[in-house]
Amino acid sequence: MKRASALRRFFSGMAYLGRGLRVWGTSPRLMLLGAIPPLIVGAVYVTGIVLLVMNIERLATWVTPFASGWDESAQLLVRGIAGLVLLAAVAFFAVVTFAGITLTVGDPFYERIARGVESRLGNAPQELEETFWVGLWRGIGSALRFLALTASVGLLLFGLGFIPVVGQTVVPVLGAFFGGWFLALELSGFAFDARGLRLRDRRRSLGADRATTLGFGVLTYLLFLVPFLAIVVMPAAVAGATIMSRDALSPQLVRR
Repeated sequence: MKRASALRRFFSGMAYLGRGLRVWGTSPRLMLLGAIPPLIVGAVYVTGIVLLVMNIERLATWVTPFASGWDESAQLLVRGIAGLVLLAAVAFFAVVTFAGITLTVGDPFYERIARGVESRLGNAPQELEETFWVGLWRGIGSALRFLALTASVGLLLFGLGFIPVVGQTVVPVLGAFFGGWFLALELSGFAFDARGLRLRDRRRSLGADRATTLGFGVLTYLLFLVPFLAIVVMPAAVAGATIMSRDALSPQLVRR
């Protein structure tokens, strides 16, 4: 059977988020509980972003000391670009870390959402028997690896952002794709952890059909950029990622 084109699989990945949003109609109470953590975390993030915007001119001046002796028009141009790059970098880090922190804060709620989806679709994995310390160590290790990955990519994108034209056109697109990939890995954690699989297993399974994974992740990333919309999307993204993970782990299932 001929494999669908990358573009078609990308849009198929977006459909997983749509399927997750439909869970709001079948389990509204559970999904409402899942909206509480992003509401709390989002309020903190919005406050931080507002403070950043209020001080963006000062920060742009601080990161461009080399422009101090330039004429005024050149200074305005360079520091304007620096301000935009800073905002883009903060948006990248905010979206990716928002998901990780929210998943940690709302772990019991999101685990229930993931298990509810698994039970409804059938062949739900047996609950793993592991001690608190084993689970804690696994979670800390995974979080540190994610932090190292996102920090390295974020710094690279920050540096590329100063390149004229490329920094204002290509870099935001790259940020959405890298951010979408990291989000897909983060949100699929429940389905993989429930089967005793590690982060490297997630990367391998989801990377086997990267176009589909990116379709889901990029759409989620873009919606997370809207603070209040992220509250509704977060629990749906967990549900959608669980469905996508099941399909990635079970090739015999028909991709929808």
